[in-house]
Amino acid sequence: MKALVLSGGSGTRLRPVSHSLPKQLVPLANQPLLAHVLRGVRDLGITEVGMVVPAGTAQIEKTLGDGSRHGVTITYLPQDAPRGLAHAVAIARVYLDDEDFLLHLGDNLLPDGLGDPAAEFRRRRAAAHLLVQKVTDPRPYGVVELDRIGRVTRLVEKPRRPRSDLALVGACFLTPVVHQAIEAIRPGPRGELELTDAVQWLVDQGVVVHASEYAGYWRDIADSDDVLAANRHLLAGVEPVRDGDVDPFSVLGPRVRVEHGARVVRSRVDGPAIIGAGSVIDGSHLGPYTSIGPGCVVRDSDVSGTVVLDEARICGVRRLVDSLVGRAVTIERGDPRRGCRVVCGDDARVEIPG
Repeated sequence: MKALVLSGGSGTRLRPVSHSLPKQLVPLANQPLLAHVLRGVRDLGITEVGMVVPAGTAQIEKTLGDGSRHGVTITYLPQDAPRGLAHAVAIARVYLDDEDFLLHLGDNLLPDGLGDPAAEFRRRRAAAHLLVQKVTDPRPYGVVELDRIGRVTRLVEKPRRPRSDLALVGACFLTPVVHQAIEAIRPGPRGELELTDAVQWLVDQGVVVHASEYAGYWRDIADSDDVLAANRHLLAGVEPVRDGDVDPFSVLGPRVRVEHGARVVRSRVDGPAIIGAGSVIDGSHLGPYTSIGPGCVVRDSDVSGTVVLDEARICGVRRLVDSLVGRAVTIERGDPRRGCRVVCGDDARVEIPG
């Protein structure tokens, strides 16, 4: 079995961060989102990965390389524009050959793995095996209707009036028959080839499609709130590591990872938290659920619940909370009474008023 990881799209809801960084590379617990995706793929024993990426861009390939650091071999498949999930599968047709495959959206976090659904797919051998999860508001998702034994009867992409609360999780297992379905459909109202339409075509032809409810953690990373929530979830399981230097005047909580070359000076760090390689925390307080990327400086500041990307500087800022700070950003001065939240893209310079 191969895996097909879809990493296209413009990430408009994650701007300004996604202006210069594909959202699939936004770090969660100091690792790119795609690194977490590839870990889940590898844990299934899948080592061949086709990755659909926007044509003309190289950031994802530059970050992941050939995949060997993640235990897989990556073949990059350029897509000229976002034309729908089914279109992405179509351009991977030659790569996939006539094999079953795991389809995984590159902006979906599933850290609890896919072992149980994979086993069920192999046992049932349906044409497609979808994963679903109950959500409060299904309208932003593909919505699935099932019969009493878990067979799919209907799929609708982003319905205005959902008839089910079962949303499609961003991973599924497909057999080669899906290629025939994709050839049979036409672009939907959004002008895209919808995978839901292809699977619905199979259902309409009388082909058996199964779905099972995914019991693990699932987060579709669409905006900054999703990044912060996913980061909190991953940090909750962080193991304490002290590979950097912590001076005797600093206090670290029980779930704090200090990576190689990092320095903590006259500071308090409440876990769970990560301090990236080469970063300096000086005279500061890091509250729970904070990730500091590599090469950052946090000086005379109080930061909590925040994701800070590489080489950012936060100096003299009190009560910075629940923020997403881009690469090489500088945030200076400020003592807001109730705390301040910022979301800023790369190279920004922010001065917080007192």
